[in-house]
Amino acid sequence: MRQLKAPYGPGPTDSIPPIHGHVRADSADTLAVMQQAAFFDLDKTVIAKSSTLAFGKPLYQAGFLGRKALARMGMAQVFYRLFGADEDQLSRARDELLHLIAGWQRDEIEQLVRETLDDVAEPLVYAEALFLIDEHARRGRRVIIISASPEEIVLPIAEYIGVTEVIATKVKTDNQGRYLPEVDVYAMGPGKAVAMQDLARTQGIDLEGSYAYSDSITDLPMLEAVGNPVVVNPEKELRAIAEERDWPMLEFQRPVTVGPAIPRPSPLTGAAVALSAAALAAAVALLKRRSRS
Repeated sequence: MRQLKAPYGPGPTDSIPPIHGHVRADSADTLAVMQQAAFFDLDKTVIAKSSTLAFGKPLYQAGFLGRKALARMGMAQVFYRLFGADEDQLSRARDELLHLIAGWQRDEIEQLVRETLDDVAEPLVYAEALFLIDEHARRGRRVIIISASPEEIVLPIAEYIGVTEVIATKVKTDNQGRYLPEVDVYAMGPGKAVAMQDLARTQGIDLEGSYAYSDSITDLPMLEAVGNPVVVNPEKELRAIAEERDWPMLEFQRPVTVGPAIPRPSPLTGAAVALSAAALAAAVALLKRRSRS
């Protein structure tokens, strides 16, 4: 099994293979080069905890949550970090969250998330994920964070690490901007793969040449939607599938603080620069070999 352990750090910029764009004919019979993309799951792949549960304390301090709700979120965070969550558990958590936030003002939540992100994100982001995000961007691939968490949480975290494109769950609001207990878009499980396929169809993305990274068995459709699936800190079931299919397996172990001293979109010019170059070279060489196979 091709398994690599973190930490790993900066290496040569040609380590991840460059794009070899596929050429297609569009409806006007003209030729266009299809783009490639790198899709990253958020929770436990790019960041070390649940993005939604991470904001429990700020929501409590702002008066949105009571003590019992905060305690439940804290226990859920511990359980999630230790054991992960299957699709049924995540669906129940989604339904509980929808009923919990019903009536909240969307713009107030957006403002709260952005104002408290620095505190929540210290340390939160895996250095190894930052490097791969940066390397894919340098190679001209579109980097897209894809998460079942609400868009109001996912987008600020993505922007915080220099990523501007996200696919995330969208909760419906009424005409006064208050949340309803319903989802407009649910980016979970098969919903992620559908969103990726829709994006590929409408914006000319070559999914066969693209990459996807995730830790969860619920993201199996997302991983199967691309030609280069990579599992990160995988749950038991996903690990077994990765071993069976000979998918690359990476272990991210080093959450870091991403401060203003680290310019975007090159996140590794700061805190992660001291990590092991040898292990990184092995990781990206693995991806390079896979792209040629």
